Amino acid sequence: MKELFTLLQKIKENPVIYIDKPSITCLRSFLTGYIDSLITLGFTDINSCGIEGFQEWIQERAKTNVTQSWAGIILSCSGSEQAAFNRFFEEFEQFLKQKNDSTIKKSEDISRLSEQMSFPRFDIYNEIPSNIKKRPGMYLGSSSITRLDMLLRGYSLARREVGVPPTEPEREFEGFQSWIEDKYGIKSGQSWAKIILFYSVDEYEALHKFFELFEEYLHQNKSSEVDENCG
Repeated sequence: MKELFTLLQKIKENPVIYIDKPSITCLRSFLTGYIDSLITLGFTDINSCGIEGFQEWIQERAKTNVTQSWAGIILSCSGSEQAAFNRFFEEFEQFLKQKNDSTIKKSEDISRLSEQMSFPRFDIYNEIPSNIKKRPGMYLGSSSITRLDMLLRGYSLARREVGVPPTEPEREFEGFQSWIEDKYGIKSGQSWAKIILFYSVDEYEALHKFFELFEEYLHQNKSSEVDENCG
């Protein structure tokens, strides 16, 4: 999938733009959101997403059968998030060289496909107050507000790239950034996730605090809509 390869090159050259810092954990969450979004929209599938087979390849390289993501395996062999981030690109390049070109399916032209398809109703932003809150490990790997942030960034980027307009829940979420800034009295340009994390003990607490704040935000929005309609 050439779009993924292009994106990875851009992230490698300037990770701050996409994932804030050179971190393999952030990279994996971002890519999960990006690829899952394209799969949901029907632009690719799990067998031709561009990174298929990499998990097994890394396990074999590391000679491990432990149930751990490719990011976790590389991190355990690297010592730091940044070193693992850099190593990922080295390993992925080797993986591509060894991969049989005949098994790589070329993706269709995205702009043409986006005009022809009717997109499914699934929206990850709808999952935030319900399923993600109930089962963060299933969606994020662990209870981490940073992983949630990266997942949502990847998901939204993929949709923008294929020309899918923001859904109502996604548009509603866009206001959460300014709401958090007002809530904490901060205008530093930091993301909502970083602001909440700064005022939390750790990633786990920050994620749970996020759900509380997001529910408060949604409640205030609904109350404002009611007041406007009554007015």
